[in-house]
Amino acid sequence: MTKQIDLEIVKNSIRNIPDFPKPGIHFKDVSTSYQDGAIFGFIASEIYEHYKGVEITKVIGIESRGFILGSVLAYKLNAGFIPIRKPGKLPAEIYSQSYELEYGFDTLEIHRDALNADDVVLIHDDLLATGGTINAAIDLLRNFGVSKIYTNFFVELDFLKGIDRIDPTVETWSMIHF
Repeated sequence: MTKQIDLEIVKNSIRNIPDFPKPGIHFKDVSTSYQDGAIFGFIASEIYEHYKGVEITKVIGIESRGFILGSVLAYKLNAGFIPIRKPGKLPAEIYSQSYELEYGFDTLEIHRDALNADDVVLIHDDLLATGGTINAAIDLLRNFGVSKIYTNFFVELDFLKGIDRIDPTVETWSMIHF
């Protein structure tokens, strides 16, 4: 018998870990959603359905959890996959962008030859919190003058209002909301 999956089942499959990585943070562990093949397939298919007609040429995955669904989406959309990495992981010339997180600071990097002006890009990350990471990724992509940028999140933490910090010209869609 095939398991019937819906958004409520997906939402309930996400584990909440209190006080991680520091006191007061309630970490949404999406890895528990990926452990079940039917749920993982449903997630990938739902996001694909949202973007299948947009003619995405490249999917960007943000290290590291953005690589999981990002690479699947690139495959399903017949697009290239480009990783945005943490410092020191990319071997060729890079663009670099530092930013503030809800619990510290970080830096993202992308190869300088990863994109061109004709690309229609979908940036995928697992979770939207305060918007620092996605804004750093968007800033990195602006170096290339790409044709269009879309952003996508598996999970959005609405109470942190990260969506309000994203450039309104960048179309953003999140599958699950907390």
